[in-house]
Amino acid sequence: MDVWDFEGLYGEVLTAAVVEHEGGLLVTRCILFGLALAVTMPSVGFAQETAAATGNELLTTDGHPNLQGIWDYRTMTPLERPAELAGQQFFTDEEASAYRQEGLARRNKDRRASDIGSARDVSNAYNEFWWDYGKTLTADLRTSLIVDPTDGRIPYRADRERGRRARGYDGPESRGLWERCLTRSLPRLSGAYNNNFQIIQSAEYVAIVNEMIHEVRMIPLDDRPHVHQTIRQWQGDARGHWDGDTLVVETTNFTNQTNFRGSQDDLHLIERFTRVDVDTLLYEFTVEDSTVWQQPWSAMVPMIRNTERMYEYACHEGNYGMTNLLNGARVQEQAAHVSGTTESK
Repeated sequence: MDVWDFEGLYGEVLTAAVVEHEGGLLVTRCILFGLALAVTMPSVGFAQETAAATGNELLTTDGHPNLQGIWDYRTMTPLERPAELAGQQFFTDEEASAYRQEGLARRNKDRRASDIGSARDVSNAYNEFWWDYGKTLTADLRTSLIVDPTDGRIPYRADRERGRRARGYDGPESRGLWERCLTRSLPRLSGAYNNNFQIIQSAEYVAIVNEMIHEVRMIPLDDRPHVHQTIRQWQGDARGHWDGDTLVVETTNFTNQTNFRGSQDDLHLIERFTRVDVDTLLYEFTVEDSTVWQQPWSAMVPMIRNTERMYEYACHEGNYGMTNLLNGARVQEQAAHVSGTTESK
């Protein structure tokens, strides 16, 4: 008996026990992780017929571009154009080299603070081994991922601030979704680590598995309408369709707890995925929220095919950070109470 791994229709990994049967292979038992669901499939060919071709082939069996594979979106190119580069759309080769070297030096977490043992020094507890920032700029040496507006800046309304919302410490629900390991929101941008996602597609669905939080987006490709506006979800409600060789995904119905650059439940996201060549997937997105931004704005992120495996990121397992945050808040409250009581005497 052999063990086979299938990339299932719904973006999960199917581990199947396979036995020989009359000259062929028969899947006798499959376990769908997360659902503990037992199913029976007629043959190994099922995976090829429904999930289509491998990442090296540019078309699936149903004739659409093959977007499947693991895609790496790490980059040093900033989302917004730095103020000192205002009006400059591209780096020169010399500027790109200097920007890259300065960025690598600044991000190096193995550097110790001058005051060794201080809070500032200890806050760098994650050394360089744990970080996975991008180490290169986009091939065209753009000075920002934002391509519209042309100044490469997020067009915030004058009455909106860029800062994060202040959060309380009453309980887990008062903390951010990142700390609670629920979601990293959309769209995905290059960060400190876990900068990959995996696309699995069939004729009816596309599944996008984010390495960060190992969450799965299920995107139907039929003409069904969005769910009712009263139904809100962490990653919104996505609907996809093909526009020539490009997969277009429209997502609405985000919750008021998700947050992308200040936008919450009014976020309207349109993503475009285009297979440029065997090793490149062009990811473009446009976001709109008139309560936060003066106009819709767009960014373009080239992604590189990753030939390594993508493993589960178990964010919340052993998450003593949340417990310590809340315990620390209780200690501060108690200290403030004692101090107030003492002063009143």
